[in-house]
Amino acid sequence: MTTRLARGLKRLLDICASSAGLLCFSPIFLITAILIKIEDGGPVFFCQKRVGAGGKLFGMWKFRSMIMNADQVKDQLLAQNQHGQAGVTFKMKDDPRITKVGKWLRKLSVDEFPQFYNVLRGDMSLVGPRPPLPREVATYKASHLRRLRIRPGITCLWQIGGRAEIDFEGQVRLDLQYIRSSSAAYDILILLKTIPAVLLGKGAY
Repeated sequence: MTTRLARGLKRLLDICASSAGLLCFSPIFLITAILIKIEDGGPVFFCQKRVGAGGKLFGMWKFRSMIMNADQVKDQLLAQNQHGQAGVTFKMKDDPRITKVGKWLRKLSVDEFPQFYNVLRGDMSLVGPRPPLPREVATYKASHLRRLRIRPGITCLWQIGGRAEIDFEGQVRLDLQYIRSSSAAYDILILLKTIPAVLLGKGAY
């Protein structure tokens, strides 16, 4: 009963906050869309298949912050992966695929704002492990799969503690720590800590 109530409170927080976010940030959505279009004329949004709770696939929405053939170019950059050539995740400072507008979108996490729609739909939560790519999950060890037990989130413990500077094993460790301690109050605390983390832009690239 207690677990069911906690889940209900978390979902209620997700619905209320994501609805408010979509409404309050609508002017930023408009400005961002115009800037992306002005830069290269390409699509404003980017929908990518991600793995959610229980291994369910869903389309995660973002503002496009990279060139239109970013996935094809990525294969040429694997040797420069900040998380190691054999790393599960790919992170690279000064990634040449990122557009001029995209650099600022990422630094301020504006590229993630469309995920309020994913939260409203129930694909994601405000707080939870970041949703991995299917090809990343294909390389997971059994211990890594435990981070797929709950809905993925827009922000998480490693997002407020270093973001891309934390390697994959560190990310998993923090995700599992969150899952063990998850509560509506804990979510609110992480959301509050996300604000200065975004403004400072530490580890954002």
